[in-house]
Amino acid sequence: MFQGSSALTLDAKGRMSIPARHRDVLQSDEEGRLTLTRHPDGCLLLYPRSVWESKREQIAALPANARALQRLLLGSAQDVEMDGAGRILVAPELRVAARLDREVMLLGLGSNFELWDRVTWEARSVEDVNKLDASILEQISF
Repeated sequence: MFQGSSALTLDAKGRMSIPARHRDVLQSDEEGRLTLTRHPDGCLLLYPRSVWESKREQIAALPANARALQRLLLGSAQDVEMDGAGRILVAPELRVAARLDREVMLLGLGSNFELWDRVTWEARSVEDVNKLDASILEQISF
């Protein structure tokens, strides 16, 4: 289970270091093999390859009226591998699509990650908190 947020920096080539707390698990369980794709919310999704492979099958099996979503998720998917320094390359077309600049946020969401432009994430997180549904909060005991 991946959780937490990490403020990261893309280097001049578009590479990003996977945080050490996730790197070891991804190396041992996935041999550093990951998949990046676009999300309708404007961020990128980062999946361990084995998780992506089952998710890919679910997406491919969607009905014809989901073709736009299939194009977005499957048509944008790119397999990446962590290098010896624990970095992945975020392709230029994915950086442009998610408006990623130098400063990014990586959010662990259980079985996968979201990758956001930092400024966009800061605005989005405030917006999301303001839209929280109280009935959902009632289902969780803090």
